[in-house]
Amino acid sequence: MYFFQEESKFVLLQDKVAVITGAGRGIGRAIALAYAREGAHLVLAARDVAALEETRTLVADYKREVLVLELDLREEESVRAMAEQALVRFGHVDILVNNSGIAGPTAPLWEIAPREWRETLDVDLTGPYLCCHALIPSMLARRSGNIVMIGSVTGKRPLFGRTPYAAAKLGLVGLTRTLAWELGPHNIRANLISPGPVEGERIIRVMRDMASVQGISNEEAQRLFLRDSPLARMSPPSDIANAAVFLASDLSGSTTGEDLNVSVGITMY
Repeated sequence: MYFFQEESKFVLLQDKVAVITGAGRGIGRAIALAYAREGAHLVLAARDVAALEETRTLVADYKREVLVLELDLREEESVRAMAEQALVRFGHVDILVNNSGIAGPTAPLWEIAPREWRETLDVDLTGPYLCCHALIPSMLARRSGNIVMIGSVTGKRPLFGRTPYAAAKLGLVGLTRTLAWELGPHNIRANLISPGPVEGERIIRVMRDMASVQGISNEEAQRLFLRDSPLARMSPPSDIANAAVFLASDLSGSTTGEDLNVSVGITMY
């Protein structure tokens, strides 16, 4: 909920410093826009610096401080450098959004190369671990912080041909729940959002690949993708971004270890 007065606007993340990985497009860009709107300063990190610069341009109207950093989650040194530069620039980090991820291959498990398996887990699961490992110590020192993971309903239900992605996203659930226990005594919260199908280029590619693997049309693949949704549609990225605002703000002050579905009803557990 947003509260407005005639002369001022109350915002939910005023002067918080947020690191957002994968902020160059899709959900990550939507979160960056929502956080800037709510008063946060931003560290935008991803491999595609040109896309991050586009996000910086989009948030410019909010007049927040923005630091753009190249980040490769597959490389521990890259993550360490990102964290160090963020802390040098801002002095601390209030919010870490582990959003970066890759779709990985779409094929039966026995056709997936070990290299493809490892890369998917390196980016989608080990990458968030590395970001937490690099930034949590500064949160512990201040006894304050907030971690938001972006998972997927695919981590909680079968999806044909998507084993490495599903394994990584379910791994994030366990990581988040255990991290919440470890961080709770230090006044730091950790939560996860499990989106369903989200409008954008990635879901189009995934559905196309699934159609090819199963020998069905693209239209049939989309129908199957949405058949379990009471709303019979995909989510706009802004819906996931609004959930990320809630979890990073004091509105959710008693919420930690939560797995919040934003899945157009596809998953209700």
